[in-house]
Amino acid sequence: MPINRAAILQFSVLVLALPAQYLISNWTSTSSTQRSQDVRDLALGIQSWTTRIFTLKTWKNLCSWMVAKIQSGEFYSDEEDDMGESPAIEVLKYREKDGHFAGSPEPRSPRPAHVKYRVGQVIRHKKWGYRGVITGWDLTAKAPEEWLKQMHPKDKPYWRNHPNYAILVDTRDRAVPQLTYIPEENIEIITNTKIIHPEIENYFEGFDGSQFLARPWLKVIYPHDQ
Repeated sequence: MPINRAAILQFSVLVLALPAQYLISNWTSTSSTQRSQDVRDLALGIQSWTTRIFTLKTWKNLCSWMVAKIQSGEFYSDEEDDMGESPAIEVLKYREKDGHFAGSPEPRSPRPAHVKYRVGQVIRHKKWGYRGVITGWDLTAKAPEEWLKQMHPKDKPYWRNHPNYAILVDTRDRAVPQLTYIPEENIEIITNTKIIHPEIENYFEGFDGSQFLARPWLKVIYPHDQ
């Protein structure tokens, strides 16, 4: 049954206006005429606000934000930690059916011998110099074709057929938090470096001085990396 938005707005205004009228009448010393005008102004303001909130675009943006947070693992509980599971697994299957940018929840098992680096290792980009931590990898590049054409130059066609890695970039090197996706050739491992990124704790539960320790849900996907 479709929702009548106008009815929702009217109900919201009524629910909020009644207690507001009570507060205005008890906390102010103005005349009854002025108080009535104050209530009408408040009701109009509430209606304007709810009109902006109850829009399809607003709710779509909110839902997209929530799904993104779930995908990143931010909605992670101690109970899920104990079970070694995460809602991120099912969300990834639904939202990213093609598993782009190491986003597939399918376990990487057995681990191919030619995949050189592992989840949790700290790296530096050989060309651009930024530091980061590996959060995932693919045997070959898995990304939209347009992205591959733009990011993998014609003189490096083999990049597509080599392992590619998802990297959380240190915000000391790039102020805006980023997750990059780079071919194995551009990676060099560094040690004694703890990466700073707002999403680190969604993927890892600690740092041992050399590399980051994956959370249980990430270990399910990369069972042989640590």
